[in-house]
Amino acid sequence: MTIRVLIADDSAITRRGLTWIIESSGDMEVCGEAADGAQAVALAGELGPDVVLLDIRMPQVDGLAALRDLLRTPRPPRVIVLATFHEDAQVAEALRTGAVGFLLKDTPPDDLLRAIREVHAGNATLGPAVARRLLDARAGRTASATPEEQRRLATLSTRERDVLRLLARGLSNADIAAELGTTEGTVKGYVSNVLAKLDADSRVQAATLAYRAGLDRD
Repeated sequence: MTIRVLIADDSAITRRGLTWIIESSGDMEVCGEAADGAQAVALAGELGPDVVLLDIRMPQVDGLAALRDLLRTPRPPRVIVLATFHEDAQVAEALRTGAVGFLLKDTPPDDLLRAIREVHAGNATLGPAVARRLLDARAGRTASATPEEQRRLATLSTRERDVLRLLARGLSNADIAAELGTTEGTVKGYVSNVLAKLDADSRVQAATLAYRAGLDRD
């Protein structure tokens, strides 16, 4: 199956670079390009992409507003936000809104393609450096897990705890599988169990808890 990607970025140079990377993948194609948020929403409704790479800063309709509109379409795409480090607050808001990934604009090509495949498969993705910075902002090293959160953490099996620790480092399911010597399908099952036991709505929320509990340092 070819993964159909819509690129939304106001920089023509960035769009060209992303298009070259995606078209060279062998299993993806760029079905459209948008220079602003309004155009991104219109093209998504017309073309029905599987994944949208969405710049968080764009003219007319910005990335956050476009994200909300994209997720209201009849067949909402999986959205990966593109940003730079100084846009942490907006990225956190995008993840709360429903984006399933966050990439820096200087992400290496192989990591970009891996992230697109991850979200297309139904997973979320955050690069390790990105995860650490976002979790710093959201959790804070001075915060700690509450007694109730510690109780939930205690219900995790040893393997589930290992998965959570790696998830908190920003690893994808594929990377976690490689680290633990198992399959992506098995890891996906563990992640689902972890989210359920922690009563977490997303990988980011679970990672935040793990980070405050210090599991990422284990």
